[in-house]
Amino acid sequence: MSEEETTAAAPETRTVTARDIRVSDDEREHVVGVLQKAIGQGMLTLDEFTERTDVALASRTRGELNTVLADLPGLVHPAAAPVPQQSYGALPDYAPGQRLELNAKYSSLERSGPWVVPPLLVVHNKYGSTKLDFTQARVSTPAVQIELDSKWGSVELIIPREAAIDYNAITEIKFGSLDDKTGTNGGPGTPRYVVTGRIIGGSLVIRHPRRGLFG
Repeated sequence: MSEEETTAAAPETRTVTARDIRVSDDEREHVVGVLQKAIGQGMLTLDEFTERTDVALASRTRGELNTVLADLPGLVHPAAAPVPQQSYGALPDYAPGQRLELNAKYSSLERSGPWVVPPLLVVHNKYGSTKLDFTQARVSTPAVQIELDSKWGSVELIIPREAAIDYNAITEIKFGSLDDKTGTNGGPGTPRYVVTGRIIGGSLVIRHPRRGLFG
């Protein structure tokens, strides 16, 4: 065989990216669970859920699997995300000193993805659960105050690894618990999340985002 024939017969190499990695049945089922959660939050219609579930179960790679999550905030693995096809416009800004009140009463409340965080968050949580994920949030101030009024409910705060927490100004924890998994209380970090208020008969958990395909 001549050198030219050997060269022509050589297999073609291709760079494999994160989007080309094969997915398992567990990952497909996990995404279906995420879609079920999205329909429960009103982000998908029943028809959209059915269509996306079919796509998820037939997906072979992360890129294919993530197409069903691409427009659901905070639910796509960055390394495997497809190129955005649509612009959703600029997110609104809060004026200096502006506050946002969040209420979870006998219900669940969650903020995640690229949401805009004001300088002051007031969280009323009664017999409910509140989850605030700041991993992809846009924070315009070096410090964010989170004022808690939690009674017989659970609050979970997820902060980026470069951020820090300060909950030394919490005035009361009664029949409740505080679990800081970040170990950053009072330490340096930007942004800095300053938690005040009280926790009665409930729990406050502070953690970093989990390392994994879907967090």
